[in-house]
Amino acid sequence: MSGSLPFYQKHHRHYDRGYRSREAQSAVSQYQQTSSTYSSQSKSSSKGIAASFTALDESSLSPLTKRAKPTYLAMDKENQIIGYVVPIYRGSQEYASGLSDTEEARLKGSSGYMARRGLFSSAMEMERSEHHTSRRSVMRESAERISLTKRIHDNEEYHKRMNEDNLMHTPEFVIKPRSHTVWEKQCVRLHCTVSGWPEPRVVWYKNNVSIDPMANPGKYKLESKYNVHSLEINRCDFDDTAQYRVSAMNSKGELSAFASVVVKRFKGEVDESLPVPSQHGWACEYGITFETHVVDKFGVSFGREGETLSLGCTVVIYPNLQRYKPEIEWFRDDKLLTPSKWIQTHWSGDQATLTLTHLNKEDEGLYTLRVTTKSGYETHSAYVFVRDADAEVEGAPGSPLDVVCQDANKDYIIISWKQPAVDGGSAILGYFVDRCEVGTTNWIQCNDTPVKFARYPVTGLVEGRSYIFRVRAVNKTGMSHPSRVSLPAAAMDPADRARKGTSAPWTGQIIVTEEEPAEGVVPSKPCELTITEATRNYVVLSWKPPGEKGHEGIMYYVEKCVAGSDSWQRVNTEIPVKSPRFALFDLAEGKSYSFRVRACNSAGVGEPSEPTEPTTVGDKLDIPAAPGRVVPTRNTDTSVVVSWEASKDAKELIGYYIESSLVGKNQWEPCNNKPVKGKRFICHGLTTEESYVFRVRALNAAGLSDFSQESEAIKVKAAIGGGIPHASPAPPFGITVLECERDSMVLAWKQPAFIGGADITGYFVDYREVVGGVPGKWHEANIKSVSERAYRVSELKENMDYQFQVRAANMAGVGIPSAPSEVFRCEEWTIAVPGPPHDLQALEVRKTSLTLLWKPPVYQGRDEVNGYYVDIKEAAAGIEAWRGVNEKACTSRYLKVSNLKEGETYVFRVRAQNKAGVSKPSEATEPVLADTKPGTKDMVVDVDDDGVVSLVFECSLMTPDSKFVWSKNYEEMTENPRMTIETKGGKSRAIFNNLDVEDIGIYSCIVTHTDGASGSYALTEEGVKELLKVSHDHKFPIIPLKTELAVELQEKGRVRFWLQAEKISANGKVEYVFNDNVISQGEKYKMNFDKNTGVIEMFMDSLSNQDEGTYTFQLQDGKATNQSSLVLIGDVFKQLQKEAEFQRKEWTRKQGPHFVEYLSYEVTPDCIVRLRCKVGNMKKDSVALWYKDGREIKANEKLDFSEGVLNLEIAQRTGAAAGDDSVWKKLKISRKDSGVYETIVKDDRGKDTSKLNLTDQGFKDLMNQVFSVIANSSTPLKIQSTEEGIRLYTFVNYYNDELHVTWKYKDSAIAFSDRIKSGVVGEQLWLQISEPTEKDKGKYAIEFFDGKGGLQRTVELAGQAFDDAFAEFQRLKAAAIAERNRARVAGGLPDVVTIQEGKALNLTCNISGDPLPEVTWLKNDREMVSDDHYLLKFESGKFASFTITQVNTADSGKYSILVKNKYGTESGEFTLKVTESLGDIGGSSYLTDADGNVVIGQPPPKAATPKPSKTPTPKTPTPQTPKAQTPTPQTPTPAPATPTPPTPTPTPEVPDSSAPPTPSGTPTPGDGPKKKVVEKKKVIKRKDSVGLKSPGGSREGTPNTTPCTTPLPPED
Repeated sequence: MSGSLPFYQKHHRHYDRGYRSREAQSAVSQYQQTSSTYSSQSKSSSKGIAASFTALDESSLSPLTKRAKPTYLAMDKENQIIGYVVPIYRGSQEYASGLSDTEEARLKGSSGYMARRGLFSSAMEMERSEHHTSRRSVMRESAERISLTKRIHDNEEYHKRMNEDNLMHTPEFVIKPRSHTVWEKQCVRLHCTVSGWPEPRVVWYKNNVSIDPMANPGKYKLESKYNVHSLEINRCDFDDTAQYRVSAMNSKGELSAFASVVVKRFKGEVDESLPVPSQHGWACEYGITFETHVVDKFGVSFGREGETLSLGCTVVIYPNLQRYKPEIEWFRDDKLLTPSKWIQTHWSGDQATLTLTHLNKEDEGLYTLRVTTKSGYETHSAYVFVRDADAEVEGAPGSPLDVVCQDANKDYIIISWKQPAVDGGSAILGYFVDRCEVGTTNWIQCNDTPVKFARYPVTGLVEGRSYIFRVRAVNKTGMSHPSRVSLPAAAMDPADRARKGTSAPWTGQIIVTEEEPAEGVVPSKPCELTITEATRNYVVLSWKPPGEKGHEGIMYYVEKCVAGSDSWQRVNTEIPVKSPRFALFDLAEGKSYSFRVRACNSAGVGEPSEPTEPTTVGDKLDIPAAPGRVVPTRNTDTSVVVSWEASKDAKELIGYYIESSLVGKNQWEPCNNKPVKGKRFICHGLTTEESYVFRVRALNAAGLSDFSQESEAIKVKAAIGGGIPHASPAPPFGITVLECERDSMVLAWKQPAFIGGADITGYFVDYREVVGGVPGKWHEANIKSVSERAYRVSELKENMDYQFQVRAANMAGVGIPSAPSEVFRCEEWTIAVPGPPHDLQALEVRKTSLTLLWKPPVYQGRDEVNGYYVDIKEAAAGIEAWRGVNEKACTSRYLKVSNLKEGETYVFRVRAQNKAGVSKPSEATEPVLADTKPGTKDMVVDVDDDGVVSLVFECSLMTPDSKFVWSKNYEEMTENPRMTIETKGGKSRAIFNNLDVEDIGIYSCIVTHTDGASGSYALTEEGVKELLKVSHDHKFPIIPLKTELAVELQEKGRVRFWLQAEKISANGKVEYVFNDNVISQGEKYKMNFDKNTGVIEMFMDSLSNQDEGTYTFQLQDGKATNQSSLVLIGDVFKQLQKEAEFQRKEWTRKQGPHFVEYLSYEVTPDCIVRLRCKVGNMKKDSVALWYKDGREIKANEKLDFSEGVLNLEIAQRTGAAAGDDSVWKKLKISRKDSGVYETIVKDDRGKDTSKLNLTDQGFKDLMNQVFSVIANSSTPLKIQSTEEGIRLYTFVNYYNDELHVTWKYKDSAIAFSDRIKSGVVGEQLWLQISEPTEKDKGKYAIEFFDGKGGLQRTVELAGQAFDDAFAEFQRLKAAAIAERNRARVAGGLPDVVTIQEGKALNLTCNISGDPLPEVTWLKNDREMVSDDHYLLKFESGKFASFTITQVNTADSGKYSILVKNKYGTESGEFTLKVTESLGDIGGSSYLTDADGNVVIGQPPPKAATPKPSKTPTPKTPTPQTPKAQTPTPQTPTPAPATPTPPTPTPTPEVPDSSAPPTPSGTPTPGDGPKKKVVEKKKVIKRKDSVGLKSPGGSREGTPNTTPCTTPLPPED
């Protein structure tokens, strides 16, 4: 080792960095040598600490090289250790000779020169001897350098102490201890560097309890060197997981630092090959560091009783020093083994061997080899299994084990042992105890009958002698091998044993020296008599001797007394006992005894002690309960880790036995023959790829428990890489922050979806810093697991980003960590509102409801939380679907959510509220399916026959580990003195000890280890009162009544008094009492009692005034009684009497035709009002008459007496259309139909009358019902665009003028104007909006009034709907304008004109259009030009005339007129046929009507307005303007010069004011309801053509002519 200082001293605050200079070190070393001598002689340094360096006196220095002791202590005057001094080896005689005072003063002035000279000479000397330096000289030089550095440091400290007051300061941690995480059975070292003056005193604590290394030898090791303090923990286990504190204290104050140690356990067996933290240090003897390796390790071993077994390892130590022997230690179950006749150890230099010469089951356990050097240690462990030896008799049990002598005294010793794991196939009947005096071989059986309790007091021993013991087990088959013998135990007083010493090992004899006898004194009574042990076979008493003893030996008499008597009987009559212990046998099991003791000596017998309390003879220690759930986990190819739940309430538990069996074989083999105390064991020696099941049982001195439930089957296979999940839990998830402060954050998370093979026992939280988006290393946040799903992580840095992960743990191990959380910043929350709630849980899930529980926020905000809001949404819906469950904040931390949809999956969240506002929502729950699982039962309340009230909850989905957990107001009831919980099988009952209003609340029960089986019952104040009433009824039985005493009227007005009892026996009796007088059967009263049904009746034919009073039925059935009374007094009696009279009259009425149902009305979907009534007891001669206001109405329908229903319709079909179902018209009901309607049915047996008043309010109600039918028949509002604007309309099946309808815009009634109008056309109700604008957008509604709530139809005229309607309106408006202004031929031309040759022809038609149209005449599709023959005129922009001055045969042909402008084109045509001349009769002009006939002698009419073509559009009050159509050409091939457009279909138009009057009765748009009709004068109609004949000529006709649309003007 080099002479440089360790790193932790270089940065010490008292270390002077100037001493790093090699020259300065040499100079100061010379100075320190002299100054130390000066300081030892000076007495003026009382304020300082005079260090006495005993090993460094100048007189003790020698020029010869000698090996000094390893270390020396430096002490102050108060003998306090202040440091260490390392011995120095001197190689220079000159250096050791010393200096005079003058030389010393001179040396102080030239210390630098002396240092340089000394160093130079030393360096030259070292160079010359370099090749001859041996290993020892190198080590010596290293020690010298260490010594030099230490001396410089000590001198510095010494001078600083001269001015102590300025240097004193509180302790300070230069380096704090760091937290560690290690695997089980590894070692860990915590170290720190502490500064301070005076030098602090350092103490280590574990969980605030100081650590004492002497209390646990080998467990802890404390070291303190150069202000560096360390704590070493060897072979860590789970109990070493803790918070460790190191405290440094001096006169100026105290300071502490903390570090955590977390010990982890592998899921499988601990792999000892993993590296153990190296324990390096200085080997003070040699100054080197050893490295130790254990190779050729022994593995898991199996042996059998009686065999010899050896365990060995090869140990390699580097460097390999001759004659160096490390410390070799062997442990079994962490207990150090010492050589004995059973155990032999050997060390051969590199091989450590342990030999077990004669195996017994006591040798089973975990063996550990520990090789210790000064630099640390290495360990290796493996398990050794010892099987039972073959029994002498097949079926005999295994031998007991661990025979131990307890409570040895003068004449008895208590022996204890452990039961074997193998019983041979039949139950062990008991055990025999044998003893043998040390030095002999004679074994004596101590008990005649086998004892079952695994403890037994052996009596009859000789005081002062030593004994050994053994135990044998017996069953019905035979005896086991004897156990291994116990260690020798001496029969003597424990005080004498401590004073005299142990026995000689070869004889067991003990020398006892009696006191010399003196004059005796009768002893006083013994004290503190107690029963230390009680079984069915014996009772052990213990007491303290009297306070004042005589000078000679004292003995005792024991007396017993049966409880309840005063007869005391001495037990040990013949021989008094010498020790203050005594075992009593032969006591009657089940009887109670009291005991007392008397002390005696030669002077006499003293007074008895105080007697004990009565004690019943029997086993006071119960056999433990069976262990809980067993969970196997894969480990290796030949082993399985088995974990289980501990036995509940087990007392004096010794351990557990584990058994295994191949699946389906039911052949159980023990996995251990020595009980294990933990709850986890590795079962070795299994067959790979085979499937096993396991079971466990517990044992104590009382015996073995029942076996646990069998575990699930597991295939033996290595866990690593197997791809099979372990029994440890899955990772938690959903990590959130509940509160954040400057240096801490509270986290919450959700329970893993898979909890593993057992319940989760806790959680571990890790955190790491995130800097610039780069995560750091993980650190443990909690040392011990936390059971809650929330934890505060402390000692964080403010404004630092952190990530967290959580791991869950169960008894099978710690699961894998969760995924890292989001990055959270550690900054203090200052918001006023609270943080979010957490740990949401859904219970009592049913198909329409569930109960949600949560925990309050950790961060309360500015004020306390005063309420919560619950939100819900479907799991598949988006975040916008969140909606509130409760409008008003609930103050409890639970809420029942109802109105769920069956089969739907929901998620929930909760928000907290305080005065400042509402918090952010919590994390959403996992999806919850609204469904009632099969087998789910609700909690019910039960009252038994004794009146005890209880709540009962059953569960059919129980597992072996399931438990019922009861809560009140959803807080678990641990100890509730008001209730008693009883659970049997799958039913649990919570019994109220004394039901009262204090028990009001919600009681719930959860069944663990099920899929959420739970239920609740809300006990209200009314419920408590009702239950108390029921409980009272059960305590004091009464005859239960289904109904109380009641009265009813029967046919003919007969009165029946009756009640019904739920249950009554054949011995039941009834007394009938009227006004306190018993009445009996007679002419007036008729009684009936049906005991099968429990109906009790009394009949009276009529009621008179003397029958007014109280009627009582008194029942008796054994001890149970009951009665029921009915009071018929005053108005009640009079009303009953009146009803009876009415019933008699009704019976009389029903003897003839009568009304079964009186007259009523109904409104059909067609708004027909139908009056109906139902009659009965009719015959053929019976008649029915209808009347309204006293006038008879003739009904159209025949009476149908088979159905007995009479109908009269107020609104019927018209007579003309009544026979045609396709066309008929309903008459509207109106106010004239109001009146009083009456129906009479009669025959020779009598008559009956029924009236219905339909006046005033009755008629209003009828009309409101009609209006309701009309409203319900309305169609949804629709939008239609017209040329004037936008129309909203709806249709009804029937419209009535009295129907009240309101149009609304944005929920306000519309004020109608010229622009906005409403109306009705037929069954259509419409609203017209002319010239709509953006302001007309919005919601429109039509509201029908029906006297009740009414009905409303709405439509949204906005958005795309408005845009589409407005665009269509614009289009229709433009089309209408175009249609009105397009060019058209207003009058009609004849289809065919026949004229004689030589005549003149003149045809005229009306032309309209804006702008003025162009007119073109065509002949045979060729354009014509006006000339002398053809005169073509267009006058006044309205009249177009066609004139042929003199017709000839060449003029025959097809003529047409074509008019057009920018809005359109139209044409008219006719055919001209020229015949032979008939003479000159003058020119003629012809005017044709609309059918193509010529009208003669009339003035030119105005352009006719043709009827519009039918368009399939909804009915409107005004006709629609159809789209303009393109005319179709009449001739296939038009003239190329002027193409002729097709003839348009006539459409309605607004006539020009200058046009002639319209000769048609067709209304024009805008005329309104008034229709102006222009009559035509009579004309001559012709079907085919118009022909004019000359005298003597013949008439020609042209059939199938096309009518001309242009009329001809009269001739000039």
